[in-house]
Amino acid sequence: MSEQPPTYLPAVSVAVFHEGAFLLVKRGREPSKGFYAFPGGRVDPGESDEDAARRELAEETGLTIASLQPLLVEHLPGAAHYPAFRLLVFRGYDPSGTLQAADDAESAGWFGIEEMRHLPVIPSVLAAARAIVAQENAGGEPA
Repeated sequence: MSEQPPTYLPAVSVAVFHEGAFLLVKRGREPSKGFYAFPGGRVDPGESDEDAARRELAEETGLTIASLQPLLVEHLPGAAHYPAFRLLVFRGYDPSGTLQAADDAESAGWFGIEEMRHLPVIPSVLAAARAIVAQENAGGEPA
């Protein structure tokens, strides 16, 4: 009897890099409680990935963004009581609004790449942030 491959539930996050800092939320719930990550969450049934990214960003931080661009896709394995996710990470541009942690975010703030190295940051978030900074420093177009 062969094992079924995991069913990945759709999820999104938004990497916002603005004025040399990344927007991060400290997760207030499992999975990843206590870790810093880009704002994001599950895609609701019938909702597009982009709409979900905008909704999650607003729910967790109170901010909106002018535009979104897909950055990368990760497949996160499930564990114990948590399902597996297909995480589409967007790059968000031109944030506006008043930053305020809400929903399942314990806190929210802007952090430079060096600050992030000293926080409990999800490793894939730090890797994506480093890639964005390298691209910005090289004068490259957004990924």
